[in-house]
Amino acid sequence: NIIVGNFKQAGQTFPLSLSKEKKQIEKPNRPQEPVKPYPYNFEEVYFENKKDGFVLSGTLTLPKGQNHPAVVLINGSGPQDRNSQVFGHKPFLVLADYLTRKGIAVLRFDDRGVGKSKGDFESATSRDFSTDVIAAVKYLKKRKDIDNKKIGLIGHSEGGVIAPIVANKSRHVNFIVLLAASGISGNELLLLQQDKIGRASGLSEDKLLKMRKANQVAFNLVINSHKKDQLKKDLYIHIKQLLKEESKVNLPEGINEDEIINAQIKKLTSPWMTYFLKYNPRTALKKIKCPVLVLNGEKDLQVPAKENLNAIKEALIEGNNKKFLIKTIPKLNHLFQECESGLPNEYAKIEQTFSPIVLDLITSWIQKQVE
Repeated sequence: NIIVGNFKQAGQTFPLSLSKEKKQIEKPNRPQEPVKPYPYNFEEVYFENKKDGFVLSGTLTLPKGQNHPAVVLINGSGPQDRNSQVFGHKPFLVLADYLTRKGIAVLRFDDRGVGKSKGDFESATSRDFSTDVIAAVKYLKKRKDIDNKKIGLIGHSEGGVIAPIVANKSRHVNFIVLLAASGISGNELLLLQQDKIGRASGLSEDKLLKMRKANQVAFNLVINSHKKDQLKKDLYIHIKQLLKEESKVNLPEGINEDEIINAQIKKLTSPWMTYFLKYNPRTALKKIKCPVLVLNGEKDLQVPAKENLNAIKEALIEGNNKKFLIKTIPKLNHLFQECESGLPNEYAKIEQTFSPIVLDLITSWIQKQVE
């Protein structure tokens, strides 16, 4: 039996058909995903973040034999699993597989509060996440099949902000790879990101300017606030005024204005966002003494290459670090896929998960560091 009709919610109507038949869902084509059996060993591992008191879970992939160099993979923003799964892609699965086949052990793990990892994701900041990575490094250091003088970090996006924090806290980090990492403050980055994505999406300069001004006011309120209750009141007034000015905005059926305003306030005053807006990665970057590889996609609209790579380079030079390599890779987006526009709405449509050029570049650079 099949029931056919329309489903209404929040002022929108969607066609609906209900059936007892099992529908085959087409899996997106992801040709780079490795297929078992793998030519290396892999195991489910658990390690404790003793500072915050919970256990994290991940996968350790190991080349055959003993005494391997190793890396810890660090996820970008948002709750992510050990494969950094996003838009039907598993970039960390692909990266771990590639590196392990080339003789480098890889530990990738579920974010706190995600998958098999314990802990609370919602209350954590980038600095909190850095303690999870330190726990991962300590775990690798204790293993007899890992060369504990050849342990490195690979961080993507927010992971590239976390990696320098960890490198400064842990003397056991011997090299770091920053993929699409920010070199400017969170406040600057979000404004730049919105501008780049908006422009590539075809928004008018007038609209972009209005959005920038509105967000800058909200971000400044967060950055300069010392009392959360007062901040919430100030943000409420600001967002309510914005909605009043945008008189053409039709709210969905069943959703009132206060719900929208409070959702925005909750997002802006979360521990993660408050920390992110105020934090400048330059602080940690200029203290790094180990070798650093920094890569960005030329078409990255989320962490635009030019502005961020320039800032990272300046910070490393200021810190007198001479052991770095910085590269912009043509035609690649934020996920290091070959793309057309770089817009996030392309990510799922692209079959490629991770540019082979970048996989090879990361691997050959690491191999030189651990010779």
